[in-house]
Amino acid sequence: MHSPAVILYGIRTCDTCRKARRWLESHDIPHRYHDLRSDGLDAATLDRWIEAAGPDAVINKRGTTWRKLATELDADLTSAAARDLILSHPTLVKRPIIEADGRLITVGFTSAEQQRILDTVENSSAKRAATP
Repeated sequence: MHSPAVILYGIRTCDTCRKARRWLESHDIPHRYHDLRSDGLDAATLDRWIEAAGPDAVINKRGTTWRKLATELDADLTSAAARDLILSHPTLVKRPIIEADGRLITVGFTSAEQQRILDTVENSSAKRAATP
């Protein structure tokens, strides 16, 4: 029995991403870390996130990258424009984003999102154990 393929997307300088990494490790959840700044972000992954959560949930409007760009942007950012903007500036992604088995699990890292991760990992492990 093994855990699902968990990927934590973030940036190394983000305190919440560091907290999420420590939390995954303390719960013995194997994961891969994907640094959005150094590893980049591909369109297919971003499209999957936008489809699952919507562009408003995926874009971080409280960060420094957004504040730097906000004066140049239209207040009513379309989904396509948000997608293009995030692909050009991957640090605009609300962090961390956690996927398991290629499905979006969380955007951000609240206690409710932590429980969702545990539930997903446990359910996936149980299904794998039941498969002969």
